[in-house]
Amino acid sequence: MSYSIPSIVSNTEALLKLRHDETLTSTTPQRLHDCLGQAVMMALNQHWTDSKKAREGHRKAYYFSAEYLMGRLVYSNLFNMGILEPIRKAFAEKGVDLAELEDIEDAALGNGGLGRLAACFLDSAVTKGVPLSGYGLRYRFGLFKQSFGKDGSQKESADDWTRYGDPWSYRRDKHAVQVSFADQTVIAVPYDMPIIGYGNDNIGTLRLWQCEPQQELDFDAFNAQDYEKALLEKNKAEDITRVLYPNDSTKEGKELRIKQQYVLSSASLQDILRVYRSTYGKDFVHLHEAAAIQLNDTHPAISIPELIRLLMLEGLDFESATQVAGKTFAYTNHTVMGEALEKWDLDLLAGVVPEIVEIIKRLDERCRKEHPQLFLIRDNQVHMANLSIYLSTAVNGVAEIHTEILKRDIFKDWYAVYPERFQNKTNGITPRRWLGLCNPELTKLLEQYVSPGFLTQLDWLQVLKPVIDDQIVAEFNQVKRIKKEQLVQVLRAKEGVEVNPGFLFDVQIKRLHEYKRQLLNGFSILDIYYGLKEGTITDFTPTLFLFGAKSAPGYQRAKAIIRYLNQIAKLIHSDPDVAGKMQVVFVQNYNCSYAEHIIPAADVSEQISPAGTEASGTGNMKFMLNGAVTLGTLDGANVEIVQQAGAENNYIFGATVEELEAIQDTYDPMAIYESNPRIKRVVDSLIDGTVPTDEEFQELHDALLKGASWHKPDHYFLLKDFESYQEARLRANRDYRDRMAFGKKCLMNVASAGKFSSDRTIRQYAQEIWHV
Repeated sequence: MSYSIPSIVSNTEALLKLRHDETLTSTTPQRLHDCLGQAVMMALNQHWTDSKKAREGHRKAYYFSAEYLMGRLVYSNLFNMGILEPIRKAFAEKGVDLAELEDIEDAALGNGGLGRLAACFLDSAVTKGVPLSGYGLRYRFGLFKQSFGKDGSQKESADDWTRYGDPWSYRRDKHAVQVSFADQTVIAVPYDMPIIGYGNDNIGTLRLWQCEPQQELDFDAFNAQDYEKALLEKNKAEDITRVLYPNDSTKEGKELRIKQQYVLSSASLQDILRVYRSTYGKDFVHLHEAAAIQLNDTHPAISIPELIRLLMLEGLDFESATQVAGKTFAYTNHTVMGEALEKWDLDLLAGVVPEIVEIIKRLDERCRKEHPQLFLIRDNQVHMANLSIYLSTAVNGVAEIHTEILKRDIFKDWYAVYPERFQNKTNGITPRRWLGLCNPELTKLLEQYVSPGFLTQLDWLQVLKPVIDDQIVAEFNQVKRIKKEQLVQVLRAKEGVEVNPGFLFDVQIKRLHEYKRQLLNGFSILDIYYGLKEGTITDFTPTLFLFGAKSAPGYQRAKAIIRYLNQIAKLIHSDPDVAGKMQVVFVQNYNCSYAEHIIPAADVSEQISPAGTEASGTGNMKFMLNGAVTLGTLDGANVEIVQQAGAENNYIFGATVEELEAIQDTYDPMAIYESNPRIKRVVDSLIDGTVPTDEEFQELHDALLKGASWHKPDHYFLLKDFESYQEARLRANRDYRDRMAFGKKCLMNVASAGKFSSDRTIRQYAQEIWHV
């Protein structure tokens, strides 16, 4: 694929002049980004059209996801087009440094691993020629923008990511559809975002729905000076796609979430049926032969009864429509956490989408008639995972250990009836963004030892293993130092902190949840602090402990953990006894673009959830590919990372799944607390004035020793794994002093990362589930 660099530059200049009466050197980064994006879209438009035409009349796969964590698109799009460096050079000749675009907002369409996985899958599909289109929602304000108060508490504000324009999507009014609820009807308007294949002519599409009212203004109400009522319909419609994951602690919040899920499902299905009708006519009995729909977790599970409803409107009877649905959908499970397996109150659903509830009831009757031990509805709650399994051709976990837990425990009754449906598809990451784009220095080094095409054939990296010697390790260590120095500059600019690039960088970046055990990390850091201060730890490599995480706005214990970690950071920063030995930094508003700076600089990757709780994880793979060792439990994809790279090149700790299952009913954290003074000391720091305390810290303390909500005491086994974690962490810290030996461990991880390309994952979906 070839693009005219001069045309892109001249079109950018023309757009700046036309729209803003500015030049390249007089404009702002935001306006430059907007006009450059539009110029690039003009350049790729014909390729996009040609790609759509090439897929017409062929079977396609569709990915339904509530999240797409796309990150900042300007650099990744230019990189995949193969013109990032030529564009940089062309603009530099005009006096413009494209590094100015570093502060452009990420597209705020996701939160964590679920959304980033979806983005990686789209990238891999278009790069590998798999006919996959994505459907999602176009959230006006995304999740939220995070900052910290003076006490370290999380503050949320609107993340207005389109404030300066969104040049990377086109509005398609002609394909807008109506979506009806019990109390309102809205217009779902599609915005199409191109997904650009790396090194080929393929361009895929991510279609995002934005909710708008049927009537912008109630003119009668406005004339009557009832201004609130005049805009009521507009606001109610726009609320649906205003924010990702609105707080659902109230009935109104839950209803809004149901509406989000239904709009995603109904609008996308109407669109698929429109395409099918225009290509194949109205014989919808064969829909499954043209379309495969992948449900990314249960957020879009309501698609199943909605497809049945839509097919019945097209003339199919209930049974025929149900059979078509059962051949069209496939379901990916992303959690083994009971509380995260969605269940919707039947009466709540009936108040929002009554027709859907009637279909779900009929499906439940059908299911129970076929298999009395199975159910979709129990205790007046719809189990969305059960619904997804019942009418799917395939059900997959996302790591080998996760899939085994699904089969033998979480869905064992379903597995007994439908064993042929259950598959494993270990997650992956796109090497283009997570190596080529974010770490060009390491990419260039690897190209000296591996064929240059390894960004699309990641398993080629294994040829490194026999050639890792002192020379390549020294070169790798130089690259790691460069990436640390770059991160130091970012931290200085964004956080106002000074960090020594000579420190070991120990990193935990992921959404804040109790099972991710950021609190265990904090306890460990505090124990190290006491050890250094009091002389019981003497052989210690100076370390930066870096966190990045957002908590759901309504998740009070998670928010308390953020505040606690920030208080620990403040305590350590203010103590001259440990100056030059340790530092804690919790970055604000962690997102995809921040990760692109942090991950290449990391030495140690913290993957410390208790065994059997993390489905897979993908951050662990990104760290591995960029040459960090894993400090982690035998959980999720950590198990496969160790299989590929060797336990000797990583730092594994903690109880196994089997060990935790064995003590589930007898585990007594209070006994550990009372018998281990170091553990008691760090746990009591929540309440003894070590850091400013309050009732939320008391609740964290109670959760560990007495239990909280529905949790048993220390539900996630922090105290059980504490000593094992500390031993492994300090061992990694000591090993780091031998930079050559440690660098070899890091490079063995890089060389073993081939399995974890999303190219491999998407090929398996295409061949074994979608058959495209």
